[in-house]
Amino acid sequence: MAKGANDLIERQLNDLINTVESVTSGDCLSYSGPIAFGADDAIRDAVERLRNRSKRRGSKLVIILETQGGFAEVARRISDTIRHHYSLVDFLIPSHAMSAGTILAMSGNAIYMNYYSVLGPIDPLVESQDGNKLIPAMGYLIKYEELLKKANTGKAGAAEIQILLGFDQGELYSYEQARELSVSLLEEWLVKYKFKTWKITDKRAIKVTSSMKKNRAREIAMKLNDAKRWNSHGIGINMERLRRDLNLKIDDFGDIEELNDSISSYHKLLKDYMEKMGQNAIVHTRESYEALL
Repeated sequence: MAKGANDLIERQLNDLINTVESVTSGDCLSYSGPIAFGADDAIRDAVERLRNRSKRRGSKLVIILETQGGFAEVARRISDTIRHHYSLVDFLIPSHAMSAGTILAMSGNAIYMNYYSVLGPIDPLVESQDGNKLIPAMGYLIKYEELLKKANTGKAGAAEIQILLGFDQGELYSYEQARELSVSLLEEWLVKYKFKTWKITDKRAIKVTSSMKKNRAREIAMKLNDAKRWNSHGIGINMERLRRDLNLKIDDFGDIEELNDSISSYHKLLKDYMEKMGQNAIVHTRESYEALL
């Protein structure tokens, strides 16, 4: 695309992100791409530029997030970075935020979705043995545990025993650590941020205690970490099911007409622009548009 056309599209994207800022009364950062090493650095740089030049000097950030997932430890670093600058952080999901993206979204004070948006199971990605691709950690752990159970009961065949012996114990330990990190981050962040203003239960009007918040966070984390419950690493869990099955409060940006229109237009324009430019990851604020991959 010609430079003039690029400038025009990026100005249109800026106009739309300014509308989101106006409607939400906060700064806005858009990230589309994997939750991978390098994304944390780019988001840090974008947030620092935004805060240093912000006329609002407010303490609220709205993150428009779209990702297939990535590493839980990167999600933690991104959240820590953002929270260094902002006391209030909301996540807005126009399409999908899977795996580590779901973990990151759970660090928000609020999560905005609509009928089309989905989150996913918190099955973090890890590097394969050959280092050439990323794989869901839970799939390897489940298969290992199934084979181990068969072996311990004398039901495993010779081929299955051979597969079992081929598992690298060090890698299995790293997968277990990734699983535990995912659960612990949700337990910490839900209580600290999402449940911060949860004072009274909806149905029985009972005062919410710290123990109740921790138990609810643990329940949500364990359900999202249950790979067998969802059957697939890449399954999308929509707003209705998150509310019903996980008893998780999700705000519907579709109910806010100006926000819904601006997000819909922004998302369509951004995805079209990224595809035409061959971009796999971007960080965008009103101050800058940066392609990472």
